[in-house]
Amino acid sequence: MFYAVKTPRLLTYLFSSFIWKIPNDNKTVYLTFDDGPTEKVTRKILEVLNNEKVKASFFCVGKNVEKYPDLFACIKAEGHAVGNHTNTHLNGWKTNKKQYLEDVEEADKLIKSNLFRPPYGKLNWRSKKDLQRKYKIVMWDVAGGDFDQYLSIKDVVKNIINNVNPGSIVVLHDNQKFMIKTVEALPIIIKELKAKKYRFGLIN
Repeated sequence: MFYAVKTPRLLTYLFSSFIWKIPNDNKTVYLTFDDGPTEKVTRKILEVLNNEKVKASFFCVGKNVEKYPDLFACIKAEGHAVGNHTNTHLNGWKTNKKQYLEDVEEADKLIKSNLFRPPYGKLNWRSKKDLQRKYKIVMWDVAGGDFDQYLSIKDVVKNIINNVNPGSIVVLHDNQKFMIKTVEALPIIIKELKAKKYRFGLIN
């Protein structure tokens, strides 16, 4: 499995209209979670965030919001941000423009956010201009790698701690497939970043 833990500068330059990080002078970083909400994982992540008094941004799949409306409401009620992650977690590189835009708009009926993140980071390029009329396309600066079966919890923590800098957008997942790794790594990540005097911000 190939992926970049630290997003290459060339990529952020070529697609500079996307949000890859949010530079600032007060050491703020942005935790984001993709693919939820899911009953077991999202609740545990919310518990960790609440215990640590940290806010985060959740990019939600419409079908999951439809399945767990109370959990989605809980995310918002606890002061976290939400974004659109399509309705059925579509791979934009394997989907035609019409289907992709219809899927995004179906999710918007439930999520109602001006933020959008393409699943897998694979945007349907023919949809780019249409999407940017309505949404900020939010990518990431650092990938924890919690989805990588070959990484340990310590590896996920290390990926993030060694690569963040002020303004970094960090991507993790509240996907049940990666539950143990994400939930166990998260409190360690937060505590280590706090020890380095980092703050946590919301994307809006």
